[in-house]
Amino acid sequence: MNPARGTTAALSSALVLATAGGLLTATVTPASAATNCTSPVYKREFFANTTFSGTAKKTDCDSAIDQNWGSGAPATGLPSNNFSVGWTVTRDFGSGGPFSLPVSTQDGIRVYLDGTRKVDLWKNVSTTQTKTVNITIPSGKHTLRIDYVNWTGTANVKFAYLPRTSATVDTVKPLVPTGTSVSYDTAGGNAKLAWAKNKEMDLAGYRVYRRLKGSSFGSTPLVTTTSTSYTDTSLPVTGATYYYEVRAYDKAGNSSAGTADQGVTTVDRTAPGVPQGLAVTDSSETGGLRTGWSAVSGAASYRVYRAASADGSFTKVGSTDQVSYRDASAEEGVTYYYRVTALDAAGNESARSAAVSGRRRDDTPPSAVTGLTVTPTEYGFELTWDANPTPDLARYVVRRGELWGDDEEKVCSLSPGYYLFADTTSYSYTTLPDGEESCFIVDAVDDNWNSSFEWTGEAEIVVATELDTTPSVATPEGSPLSVNATAAEGDEGNQVTWSGLGESSPEAADGFRVYRWNPTTEAYEKIAALGNGVTDYFDTGAKRGTTSYYWVTGVAADGTETLPAGDWTVTAPAQ
Repeated sequence: MNPARGTTAALSSALVLATAGGLLTATVTPASAATNCTSPVYKREFFANTTFSGTAKKTDCDSAIDQNWGSGAPATGLPSNNFSVGWTVTRDFGSGGPFSLPVSTQDGIRVYLDGTRKVDLWKNVSTTQTKTVNITIPSGKHTLRIDYVNWTGTANVKFAYLPRTSATVDTVKPLVPTGTSVSYDTAGGNAKLAWAKNKEMDLAGYRVYRRLKGSSFGSTPLVTTTSTSYTDTSLPVTGATYYYEVRAYDKAGNSSAGTADQGVTTVDRTAPGVPQGLAVTDSSETGGLRTGWSAVSGAASYRVYRAASADGSFTKVGSTDQVSYRDASAEEGVTYYYRVTALDAAGNESARSAAVSGRRRDDTPPSAVTGLTVTPTEYGFELTWDANPTPDLARYVVRRGELWGDDEEKVCSLSPGYYLFADTTSYSYTTLPDGEESCFIVDAVDDNWNSSFEWTGEAEIVVATELDTTPSVATPEGSPLSVNATAAEGDEGNQVTWSGLGESSPEAADGFRVYRWNPTTEAYEKIAALGNGVTDYFDTGAKRGTTSYYWVTGVAADGTETLPAGDWTVTAPAQ
């Protein structure tokens, strides 16, 4: 309680204002510094009237409302009768709960909680009147306002707000303690817990609980304390992990829920066992070499060491909490040696395992082929492309496909391709040029059979339409002969073979005639007349790099010819 002290009344100064209607006099009151009171201290204001109107004559801080001014004035400059005093305070009530508001006053008092009146003794009396009101205050911050007025006679006032701590009345649990933290002293093996002071007004203390990882908190606390910290000196130093929680309890016996678990791992000087069962595999899908091993009991993580030889200098390349590790830095085609250690939660490291070795194969595909051009020719297509810069390029694959779909969206359905040496950048693709539309890609493949197209699914697709060299004269049906044309492989010419009308046939031919289509004259022109018993002919006059169409007829003794039988063959350009 801070009793009011006398102050010297400030003299008001008169200010004369000139107006159109004459002179007006206004009073200017000097401004006083704002008064700030730290909760739960009250801010108190004195007024020289019973309506709390105008500017307070005095403002100060009051730690408790328990004043007896008797028949005198409460402060210098105030009257002994017909004055009023107001107190306000805003504080955090924690979880709230049941409270009593005892008052004792002469003359009037009103008590408000967040603007709602809870106590109302508001009349001029000649003796002190008392009253206690029980209320429930919600959790969190709330504002109390106490208005006191003295009309005449003796002036005294007393007020308090007190938690009701009977177990039959208070069933509200305290708030969970906040700001919980724990630190571990590895030298002493002690764990120190700390937490923020609880805001409950009826707080009785705190209970600290401890559990081993994998178990539950028991019903008996490790310690009960009114402090906001505790040092656990009984913690076993076995390398195990323990968890703590703190609960607040009030005077009615209500206990809060526990704080979030705060864990510590005790000091441990014993290293785990040495990893066993090491094996190294090529991690082709993700790149690098993967070393695996069997799990070690008590291990929290593992360290992987690498060297260029089994007895070389091993350096750490990585750590993991798994039982395998992918060494992404391992270069293709290089043999590496690995050893592994196990570490527990305290950082103790085992001895190194026996060394195992592995070699990473090349799983990097070549870059895509660029600059592909496809030119329709009399023998099919001529393909050219840029030389691929991949160092380990081994071959190219030329693949032709059919276009599926409509004009808006077409798909190139590829057939198996033709393999070519890596030092070539062109290919003569022979096929019957009959005006079909085709699509082409050229794929690059390295010496480990990594395909650029198969790895990426992407390639430069070129669409081209064949020339149409089909003869304008169709081969009739019904010939007694069967013809087969084969392209020349060297300078021996295209080979044309036939069967039917041989010497053993009842209708043996007296001879045969061979014709070749001339696109210039648009006619089949005779290139050979052969005798009875001949069944093949080498056309050395056929041009390389074109498609040749042939007819063969049988000739009777009277010179008449049978219907022709036909075939075609494509010869690539001379290399």
